[in-house]
Amino acid sequence: MTSLPGIVITGASGRMGQMLIATVAASDKCRLIGVTERAGHAWVGQDLGQAMGGATTGVPVVSDAIEVVKDAQAIIDFTSPDATVVHAELAAQARAVHVIGTTGMDDSHLAKIAAAARHAAIVRAGNMSLGVNLLTKLTRMVAQALDADFDIEVVEAHHRHKVDAPSGTALMLGEAAAEGRGVNLDDVRDSGRDGITGARKRGDIGFTAIRGGDVVGEHDVIFAADGERVVLRHLATDRGIFARGALKAALWGQDKGPGQYDMMDVLGL
Repeated sequence: MTSLPGIVITGASGRMGQMLIATVAASDKCRLIGVTERAGHAWVGQDLGQAMGGATTGVPVVSDAIEVVKDAQAIIDFTSPDATVVHAELAAQARAVHVIGTTGMDDSHLAKIAAAARHAAIVRAGNMSLGVNLLTKLTRMVAQALDADFDIEVVEAHHRHKVDAPSGTALMLGEAAAEGRGVNLDDVRDSGRDGITGARKRGDIGFTAIRGGDVVGEHDVIFAADGERVVLRHLATDRGIFARGALKAALWGQDKGPGQYDMMDVLGL
């Protein structure tokens, strides 16, 4: 029997699900042992390869994650907040690494993730790409160097199908800026402007979300003062960067103890 870590992909039919499946299948460092979809989905019960319009793979699409998670060494999860916390509990029971790219989670979801992390390694990040994580580090550094005379605005753009805003990456960048300033993001966050809003409050960190077309992901962090602006930017043109980062995280976590980690840990930043 192979000693390569077995990977489970949740949400197999989604854009990221299919990209993750292709990335794992192409790797010589792991093996795909299971995929899941929500109950009632047309793919459930089919062979994965046939569901994707290709050759038989011998991997069935299942709706009950416990069927496959129990034998997994890692789960890669880009689904929904409610589904992710269920997967976190299963990963904790299996002592499997849980890589979470799901965004839009609230405090109740995060509390359950934290509880699961007492039993297994969880790598959670709003963005899995190397470039974005470098951008996050730079954002923290610039925010620390510039005082509140520089207004901070995080501008993000994504495809029309994205359901949450601001994006997880935008919030990650906002958190980095707040950390650099030594403040709590919840205390200075300014988003959803509409109508007569009044002047911008000094020290606030603003968010602007754009949705349209097939934009993979674009993020700008703007530091604007009187007479000058500093703009940090990352443009993603290939969703594969997120899949490759997620797989890197799943493999990195194989020898790590229980706890919560992020891509900064994975990338050694």
